[in-house]
Amino acid sequence: MGSNSELIHKAIAGNEEAYKQLLENYRGAIFNLLFKMVHNKEETEDLVQEAFIKAFKALPSFNEEYAFSTWLYKIAVNNCIDHMRKKRLKTYSINKPVQSKDGEMEREFPDTSMSPDKEILTKERAGLISTAIDELPENYRVAIVLRHSDEKSYEEIAEILEIPLGTVKARIFRAREMLKKKLKGKLVR
Repeated sequence: MGSNSELIHKAIAGNEEAYKQLLENYRGAIFNLLFKMVHNKEETEDLVQEAFIKAFKALPSFNEEYAFSTWLYKIAVNNCIDHMRKKRLKTYSINKPVQSKDGEMEREFPDTSMSPDKEILTKERAGLISTAIDELPENYRVAIVLRHSDEKSYEEIAEILEIPLGTVKARIFRAREMLKKKLKGKLVR
């Protein structure tokens, strides 16, 4: 198996097994992160594949002073952001259903802790939060997904997005404020 460093050197030298091992080690984490950003299994599969192709092509330029995982995340996230931008340009008008006052789900259920509604409520709540995150401007959405869904530190996010630490903190703060505003009165406790 070997360490990341060994695997990277072997992969650069053309060792297929080393490539496979690196792919196996990180594929799941990259898939989970990108899926949280695009919410589509097939699209995520394509993006994961693209990210690894780009990473493997760039492998000789990898600087071992940095964590391989962070470097890989940076490639995957940037590729995903490019994809989302292109997609938004192409399909903005038909991509999202029209939101009308009548069409929004504003059902309220009584909170009876042992009721079967509890699971429905939890799913509905998660859906509302997910939709609100999807509606955030891209730079805020990416920061909040990395922080809360992927549990990255502020420092890791700064490294992945190549932005100052202060900017990361500001984006996450603003994203939280926007989410509070969007979800106010929609979430049943």
